[in-house]
Amino acid sequence: MKESQSLTNNLLMEVEFLSNRLRNIRQFYKTTENKALKWRLYSENKNIFKRVNEIYKIAELLNKNNTEKFNFSNLLVEITKRTLNENKFESNLFFL
Repeated sequence: MKESQSLTNNLLMEVEFLSNRLRNIRQFYKTTENKALKWRLYSENKNIFKRVNEIYKIAELLNKNNTEKFNFSNLLVEITKRTLNENKFESNLFFL
């Protein structure tokens, strides 16, 4: 399978957007007292985390079949991995 740079670029932009949204959710969650909003933020965080995990699996497949050392799929794997690790590290926020 040949890597599609257009697809990879779109996934990179999506991960960047989702990563920023996850940061915003954590910030709003810390500052709000509204229980309904906290529940919605928790739910949205969970759904975004699932999507980033899906993109990570796609990125690994793209990167697995690519022989080049530096490519967009490699970058996509690294960015999604960092986003997932950042979210796991701060996931205890929702259990305060």
